[in-house]
Amino acid sequence: MHDTSQTDSPHLKRVLGRRDLVLLFVVAVFNLNVVPSIAANGGVTVWLWILSLLLFFWPQGIAVIELAHRYPGEGGVYLWAKEVFGDFHGFLSGWCYWTNNMLYVPTVMLYFVGVSVYVLGPSHHGLADNKIFAAAVSISLLIFLTVLNILGLGVGKWINNLGAIGTFVAAAVLIGLGAVIWEKFGTTITAADFKIPADPKFVLNSFGVICFGLVGLELASVMGDEIQEPRRTLPGAVAWGGVLSGTLYIAVTLTLLIAIGKDVNVLQGVVQAVTHMAARVGLGFITIPFAILLSLSIAGIGSAWMGGSARIPFVAGLDSYMPSWLGRVHPRYATPYAALIVQGIVSALLVLMNFVGAGVQETFQKMLSLAVVLQLVPFIYAFGALVKFAITEPAPRGQYSRRTMFLAGSSGLLMTTLGIALVFFPAQQITSLWSYELWMFGGTIFFVGLAAFFFFVYGRRKTATESHEGQHALARDVSPGNI
Repeated sequence: MHDTSQTDSPHLKRVLGRRDLVLLFVVAVFNLNVVPSIAANGGVTVWLWILSLLLFFWPQGIAVIELAHRYPGEGGVYLWAKEVFGDFHGFLSGWCYWTNNMLYVPTVMLYFVGVSVYVLGPSHHGLADNKIFAAAVSISLLIFLTVLNILGLGVGKWINNLGAIGTFVAAAVLIGLGAVIWEKFGTTITAADFKIPADPKFVLNSFGVICFGLVGLELASVMGDEIQEPRRTLPGAVAWGGVLSGTLYIAVTLTLLIAIGKDVNVLQGVVQAVTHMAARVGLGFITIPFAILLSLSIAGIGSAWMGGSARIPFVAGLDSYMPSWLGRVHPRYATPYAALIVQGIVSALLVLMNFVGAGVQETFQKMLSLAVVLQLVPFIYAFGALVKFAITEPAPRGQYSRRTMFLAGSSGLLMTTLGIALVFFPAQQITSLWSYELWMFGGTIFFVGLAAFFFFVYGRRKTATESHEGQHALARDVSPGNI
């Protein structure tokens, strides 16, 4: 029976090794696009990075390794919450993880727009604020990345890997230029810049975005059935990916503050800083090559999150809480192509919808803030699972001791809750408080309500239909004509 079931069920190819995972973690966790919006709030954000690395990122690594060890397989946060807390919680966790990416991926596309115009030369920099241009480029990149991921991780992982390399090089150039500027010209930053400001409301939003920027270690576990020897490969890859990503985040934030202070454009901040610093040391010619590398890095980020998050509706489709066709695997490429196409279409519609009445930077910030809320919901379950294991199990049966699980789970749970709550405070790019709060509360209620509909209405209706069809089949089997 076991062999037949494996043959009949959809299966995915194990193509990800340790090197692929480390690069995937870097390209997924270390997202340069969130750094400018954080650095714009000044030096105090450096302390928020350190606090988040210690109290959120370290617990996240423990949670990922522990839960992936206990529940290996495709689905990640969806599977973990389902096994520990029940079917609905699993579905809600996976749903929020997926729908967050429908909001986050468009922000990556907008960031790509902001950076790619530097490739066209100084006269075209203003195109980043052109809604028609931004929408056209964003949707074109969405289509391209969707097609690549449909062709399979065997193909799609190369843009992830190239994106990671582009991220390393871009960060190295940025940090290197910052060191040169500091050594030659010093910096205008003082100790006062690292103090909590008198009006900290904009900084509060940054804490949620920082936590959001540090997620990504769980991404490989979402693709658990596509990792070679996951129990041996995952822990080392998590450790290396985490150390590299955390170091890069702090270094880039400091460099942006040294280069241009708090006047950072949230879409173009990184390339803006490189252009400014390169001109000061007579290396202005590197702007275009740098913009190309950074554009490649951003495309890799988009590809990594599109490919990983599409596995959630794929598994949910197999579990019948969403339309079963979402669980279809491409007959040739063995990828969840239906889920990828739906995700691409919804992301494209969100890009178009959010341009109505808002500028490009404000659109970016609104979509990013709502994505933060939805992205952090699965981590409430992940950290809650660690606390539950520590309290209820007489002896640990996973990778870590009860004490480690309790400390990591409690710390992560507190930071996640704070991150969700504080992101409801508007960032400085927001022009209308009421519009922002309506978007945040309305969007959160809408997506959570839609999850409840699919689980309690669609799922039960489908179960009832299947049960009804099963009774009819049984009645036919036991009818007098068949005996």
